[in-house]
Amino acid sequence: MPKLWNETIEAHRRAVHDAILDKTVELAGAHGVLTVTMSQIAEQTGIGRATLYKYFPDVRAILLAWHDREVAAHLAALAKASERGGDPDARLEAVLDTYARIQRERAQHHQHARFGAELATLLHRDGHVSDAHRQVTNLLTDLLTDAARGGRVRADVPPAELTAYCQHALHAAAALPSAAAVRRLVAVILAGLRAG
Repeated sequence: MPKLWNETIEAHRRAVHDAILDKTVELAGAHGVLTVTMSQIAEQTGIGRATLYKYFPDVRAILLAWHDREVAAHLAALAKASERGGDPDARLEAVLDTYARIQRERAQHHQHARFGAELATLLHRDGHVSDAHRQVTNLLTDLLTDAARGGRVRADVPPAELTAYCQHALHAAAALPSAAAVRRLVAVILAGLRAG
């Protein structure tokens, strides 16, 4: 097949795949994770059930794929923030700001409490998020280590403990009412990290 044909087919498959993920999450948010059926997803997505089953075996697989896509986007945003030019202090601030904004956006996306709880149960049952958590922890620890070496972050507390402090504090961004409140939270966290 010509290259253009292959690219067109792949673009169509990606569009169908993404539509399935998005519609499933929309349905789960409206009705609950446990009530969504493959028939509903096929109908709402505008594809046949046979086509849907070519992409995914069940609703759980769709939700896991959606979560993987979200996690990959979050990790990419954090990596991009950590690669910005500047000193380790500026890179650390960029990552903390990005992490806090992700927490707030995620909370806004999952405003329906039942959806968030059901999805968390589904995803955490198999330890599905542990690799992503480990990547974020390693990224923060490396940034904090570099900033401590440069004298910008306190060296009297091990970087692993500072990482735990940051992660717990940044989870508070999920409940904040505005982007300005998120910036204030990051400023408070940075003040707590500063070398005396």
